[in-house]
Amino acid sequence: MHCEGLFLTLLLLMVTRDSETCFSRPSISAVEGEPFYLKHCSSSHTSENEETSVRWYKSSKSNGRTELNPSSSPRITMYDNTLEFWPLELEDQGSYFSQMGNDTQEWTLTVTRRNIHSCFNEKQVTSKPVGVEKVLEILCTNDYYQKLIKKTSLYKNCEKLAEDNSSLFMKKNAEFSDQGFYSCVFSLYHNGKFYNITKTYNIIVTEGQKNMAPVLIGPKINYVEVELGKTVQLNCSALMNENDIIYWSFWKETNLNIQEEGKKTWISEGKSYASKILRIEKVKENDLSFSYNCTVVNQEKTDTSMFILLRKGKDDIPGDIFTGGMIVAILISVVVVCLVIMGIVYRVDLALFYRKLMRRDETLKDGKTYDAFVSYLKDGCFENAEEYTFAVETLPRVLEKHFGYKLCIFERDVVPGGAVVDEIHSLIEKSRRLIIVLSKSYMSNEVRYELESELHEALVERKIKIILIEFTPASEFSFLPQSVKLLKSHRVLQWKAGKSLSYNSRFWKNLLYLMPAKATKPSKGESEALPIFSAY
Repeated sequence: MHCEGLFLTLLLLMVTRDSETCFSRPSISAVEGEPFYLKHCSSSHTSENEETSVRWYKSSKSNGRTELNPSSSPRITMYDNTLEFWPLELEDQGSYFSQMGNDTQEWTLTVTRRNIHSCFNEKQVTSKPVGVEKVLEILCTNDYYQKLIKKTSLYKNCEKLAEDNSSLFMKKNAEFSDQGFYSCVFSLYHNGKFYNITKTYNIIVTEGQKNMAPVLIGPKINYVEVELGKTVQLNCSALMNENDIIYWSFWKETNLNIQEEGKKTWISEGKSYASKILRIEKVKENDLSFSYNCTVVNQEKTDTSMFILLRKGKDDIPGDIFTGGMIVAILISVVVVCLVIMGIVYRVDLALFYRKLMRRDETLKDGKTYDAFVSYLKDGCFENAEEYTFAVETLPRVLEKHFGYKLCIFERDVVPGGAVVDEIHSLIEKSRRLIIVLSKSYMSNEVRYELESELHEALVERKIKIILIEFTPASEFSFLPQSVKLLKSHRVLQWKAGKSLSYNSRFWKNLLYLMPAKATKPSKGESEALPIFSAY
């Protein structure tokens, strides 16, 4: 049994009805080799005194009208008001009449030849379209022959899906793979013989119509000019689905002069539309300049339009109010832009002011000894005199004496005789920041390991933050390791001897911003300007 891709819910229904079917249509088509019947259905106006027995006739061009009886053919039986064929053959095609008193009924029967290559006859197929994901139901039942049915089978494209002793019922959500020909085959037992009756459905699965997002037609804000004392109708129209909701709402005390009419729907070019009218009788002063909202809604979207009543002859918005509003809006925009620009330009100043105001201190509980470890070229020869003086004199004078920080200067704070490599690594771990004073002479063999150790602490282990001071223009630093380029640009400062001397210069402010916040009072005994570097 090939049922791949098909999930069926098969329910057994025990049909106990004794109802019988009457053929009211004049033309009937049936398949040869299957049982068939015609039933005379008495009209409601038949008199009780009239004859109650039914007489059957068949009409043909060659023999005219001939009365039928059980002796006409061994395949024909008459039961109550029914003419039965066991089974139907091609020669049974023709016109049939039934007569009960003055009541006569007529049928034209067409017998089609059975298709020996298929389990069903294509001319005896009932089409049944169903939308995808909609409920698909197939009921295999035959009321007239129900008592004679021994077995019922359900096939899809002539492949058996299910079988039961009585009726079968299939119910599921339709999928495109469910499309095909479904045949209900009933096996009947009559007078020692088995007969089959086939009923076939052509299931056509169609693309289900999806709900669209509803949208109101027209602008979102509508100004309607009215005259006091007159009646006005506000018409709200929407492109929407059949089950979507459209309604009016207004936040004011109930007014008896406002009435909401029923929804009107129509279809244009295959699209569904609806409208709803809000009727305001004898418009009053308090009905003006008020918001009447029309809303259309479904599970996907909500759309709302606003209607405002204005006295006829008045501007929607007075000119002075409009002009004043535009000026205020422009001023607010200018102020916002200026504040954003000032926030970007004076970001460092604002951060330092906030530290001072809140007296923030990031050094209290971190267990560190130094606020910064200063890495510099330790060779104080004439060529590197300014760089050396900056590292061992200028930085400590400003950061320690003026701003209250504690620096670690190797030559000043390390006792001679220890292992230099171990000492440097230990001091870096005890520091909150790493200040590297770079010049072209910095990358000597003596400091290369120190730099690599510092960068490893900062970039790999993320134990310390680096502050890079370019004592020489950055264009000359092609000799530095690639890892230095990973530093964020705002952590790279440029020392400009002519502009960086004052304590309030941008250089010192940026350096303080990168240093840890510390609630200390800077010394006031220092001059606001630093001494000019002098050569050795």
